Amino acid sequence: GGIFSTIIGTLALTIVAIVVATPLGVGTAIFLREYTRESRISRIIRFGTDCLAGVPSIIFGLFGFVFFVITLNMGWSILSGGLTLAAMILPTVISTTEEAIKTVPYSLREVSYSLGGTRWQTVTRAVLPNALPGIFTGVILSVGRSIGETAAIILTAGSSLVMPTSLFSPIRTMAVHFYILAREGISMEMAYGTGATLILLVLGINLIANWLLNRYIRHRA
Repeated sequence: GGIFSTIIGTLALTIVAIVVATPLGVGTAIFLREYTRESRISRIIRFGTDCLAGVPSIIFGLFGFVFFVITLNMGWSILSGGLTLAAMILPTVISTTEEAIKTVPYSLREVSYSLGGTRWQTVTRAVLPNALPGIFTGVILSVGRSIGETAAIILTAGSSLVMPTSLFSPIRTMAVHFYILAREGISMEMAYGTGATLILLVLGINLIANWLLNRYIRHRA
């Protein structure tokens, strides 16, 4: 019946994950770099972030299945899968955002403070605009991981080929569809076609993101 429903499911799942993970990740990085000194709390947060970055995706899938699907009674759905993916990509967003903020010269902060700017104004008008390219890169990396994930998605979003109608609908992503077709040997031609479409989708997203980023840089220059 085609793969249109899997394309929609892939995009919907990725959007939910990015929408949830980006504000949390960027906010955590700003707190660590701009609102707190090196302390026990910041060391614990960084240690937890490093630990999460090394956890296998199947463990995130089991966590999402137990917590979102069963405990919160969300069932196999876009929301369950998106929240699980958000937890997976959160360490990437935090670490890349923190590194991007670290590269912003401290002189920009001093100029902002000398002109009477508050810390919040300094962060939002001086630090974040200059760190945006690095933050954007981290988000794009997270998008790539979200689109290509399989194990965690099967356990939390299901593998239904029905067109999703809400955030509580089960879906099948393109990566899961490719995996099922290749594993069961139903049709290798369809599996290869799905894989090619997945590659083109990731390529298109990266090209659009690169174009937007270059346009932003030229506009600021």
